[in-house]
Amino acid sequence: MSKIKIVADSSAGLTDEEIKKYDITIVPLSVMIDGTVYVERETITNDQFPMMMKNAKSLPKTSQPPIGKFVDAFDQAGTDGSEVLCVTMMASISGTVHAAEQAANLTKTKVTVYDCQSTDRGMAFQIIEAAKVIADGGTVDDAIAKMKDVLQKSKLYLAIDNLDNLVAGGRISKFAGALSRFMNIKVMLQVYDGEIHVASKGRGMKAIHKEWDKILDEMANGPKVLGVGISHVEGMSEVERLKERVQAICPELPIVVRETVPIIATHTGLGACCLLYYTE
Repeated sequence: MSKIKIVADSSAGLTDEEIKKYDITIVPLSVMIDGTVYVERETITNDQFPMMMKNAKSLPKTSQPPIGKFVDAFDQAGTDGSEVLCVTMMASISGTVHAAEQAANLTKTKVTVYDCQSTDRGMAFQIIEAAKVIADGGTVDDAIAKMKDVLQKSKLYLAIDNLDNLVAGGRISKFAGALSRFMNIKVMLQVYDGEIHVASKGRGMKAIHKEWDKILDEMANGPKVLGVGISHVEGMSEVERLKERVQAICPELPIVVRETVPIIATHTGLGACCLLYYTE
């Protein structure tokens, strides 16, 4: 039976320990800040990015990995005859999956590219479970079936504190952005079906806290939670509040708290806070 190796793009919210434990190859995305290109996990860290974005003259520009990066990763993984399962972030926010698909046609390694329809820690949940399936002797199809199951049982909520980056990136109109700033509008987003949806919007942090209360009530009274993470962009005041509430619901689970990756932080802006979890 041939060995199966996992390749993923750097938006996956995996810890260094998890990457090492499951022998996962990471292909980095990049971000350009005032004309200088920085490569995730190589020349810029998640923790460094928010301050650099804050001090930038204009909104940073994000870029999917070059096709050659994927080809190199696939070639290297296949040197011992292994096949590759390549997991990418959702196509609705990045063309990474298409770069991986093109690279799969240029390598001699057998590669299956899978759009996980999520990102960040939600993507990590799927990859870790897929890696366990593979370690137990499962096939690529078995691993993908498991990822689809995890996706169906996953939730991803994202509170946006400041709409400036969404305006600058063309995601909403300048008029709507100006009106939202004037009225102190905060937005709660939810990711499902591989797309970003507006779950709610209201004035001030009280509206966000009310929405978090609903989400946490759903979390507490739903199926058993198997994994949970909180990602943010310099949003530690909200993170600490949210973490305390989540830990009370899941006292036995470690909560992975992390600054999110530059490609996501660029769109969400400073102060964003994201809760990701999956259940039985």
